[in-house]
Amino acid sequence: MLLESPAVERLVEAFRRLPGIGRRSAERLALHLLGAPPGEARLLAEAVTESRERVGACSVCCNLTEGDPCSICRDARRDASLVCVVERPAGAMAIERGGTYKGVYHVLNGALNPLEGIGPDELTVDRLLRRVAAGTVSEVVVATNATAEGEATAMYLSRVLAPHGVRTTRIAHGVPMGGGLEFADGMTLSHALQGRTVI
Repeated sequence: MLLESPAVERLVEAFRRLPGIGRRSAERLALHLLGAPPGEARLLAEAVTESRERVGACSVCCNLTEGDPCSICRDARRDASLVCVVERPAGAMAIERGGTYKGVYHVLNGALNPLEGIGPDELTVDRLLRRVAAGTVSEVVVATNATAEGEATAMYLSRVLAPHGVRTTRIAHGVPMGGGLEFADGMTLSHALQGRTVI
């Protein structure tokens, strides 16, 4: 059987290390690449190699970028006094897709998780504190995920930013557009009620 091939098994295991990819998805991806024209697999390999060589972390916000500093940090039209803190680059990408945020970002590269050995020293908290200490930041918007780790990270950031006198806010969590109240969990509804606004 093809999947008993050590080379195929290595390919499947390589895909399994990607987030959100289980065994069956990894097998489907591996079989797709093996059945595709040779050029398709080569294009994928070249794209991964090129991205790893050309993309790095912005020296200011720690987001992914090809140029340093990144285009958002360089953009004079952005409000550099407003810093949105996200766990990962995907968080910044999601906020940018909304098209309304005009500040800059800071990427933590994770969230506090003592069970997995992730403390403040494993994140970019020290770099965030240096940005705030420089005196150009007036507000830090904490946009960590609505998970136990994200909430713990938000609480920690609130505590370490307090001595700097910077305004620290948390994004509101609520019911998504098109979602019914009956499908929302209790914590989401609680956050939605606490973050309510005048209409």
